[in-house]
Amino acid sequence: MIFADPPYFLSNGGFSLQNGKIVSVNKGDWDQSHGYAEDGIYHRKWIHLCRDKLKENGTIWISGTYHNIFAVAQALTELGFKILNVITWKKTNPPPNLSCRYFTHSTEFIVWARKQPKVPHFYNYELMKAINGGHQMRDVWTLPAIARWEKSCGKHPTQKPLALLTRLLASTQEGAWILDPFAGASTTGIAASLTGRRFLGIEREAEFAEMSRRRREKLEHPLVRMDYQSRLSDLSYLTNVAAADHVSESSVPYESVLPFA
Repeated sequence: MIFADPPYFLSNGGFSLQNGKIVSVNKGDWDQSHGYAEDGIYHRKWIHLCRDKLKENGTIWISGTYHNIFAVAQALTELGFKILNVITWKKTNPPPNLSCRYFTHSTEFIVWARKQPKVPHFYNYELMKAINGGHQMRDVWTLPAIARWEKSCGKHPTQKPLALLTRLLASTQEGAWILDPFAGASTTGIAASLTGRRFLGIEREAEFAEMSRRRREKLEHPLVRMDYQSRLSDLSYLTNVAAADHVSESSVPYESVLPFA
C-alpha cells in the first residue's frame, strides 16, 4: 500500500492562525504552485512512479485539499487506477478564517484507489465496522488535527495526526509493506510500526529525515509505545465511537476501539 501526502501548493503568501497568533502559510519552495498545468504534470509523474511499485492488488491513498485533489484524481484516472472512495476528514479544531469572507476551511480529502480496475483489493471491513460501533464506517471521518504530544521531536508543517494514519492501514494486512514517497516526519512509519506493518519512506529534506529518525528511536522505548497506543485508544473512544450513528459511548466496550494495539 502507498500513502502519499504530496504538496498542496498552498504557499502563496497567505496567512492563518496558529496558537492564537497570525502566521504565514508559506511552508517552503516545495509547496509553491507553478500553475495548474505544471502542477498537473507533477502529480501525474510521481503517481506514475508509484504505480510501478505497487503490487497488482495494491492500493494508494493520497491526501489533499481543493488546491490539489482534483488534479490528483484526474491523474489517477488517466493512469488506469480505479477510485474506491474519497474520504472527507472533518477536523474538530480547524483554524478560523481570518478574512471573514469565506466559510472556514475545516476539511481535507483523501482519495483511495486501487491499481487495477478488475483486481480485487484488501479492505478490513469488519475492523472498520468494529471501531465504528458495529455500523458500516462512512466516508466522513471526524478527527482532530495533530496533537501536541505528536510534536515532541519537532513539527513538520504538514504533519498528519497518528489517528488518521492508523485508520488508513485498514487496507493492509499485518506484515505488509507501506511506502510513503513524501515521508516528512514519517507519521506513516510510526503508524506502520504501531500496527505491525513494514515501512519505507522517501524524504528529500535532511531536517525532516532527522526528525523521522528521532521519532523512530523514541518509539523503540516500550513505555513510549504503550503511551502512544493508549492515547490513540482514548482518541478513538472520544471522537469515533461517540459519533457513530445510533451509538452511545456507554454501549461500546473500551478495549474494542483500538484493535491494532
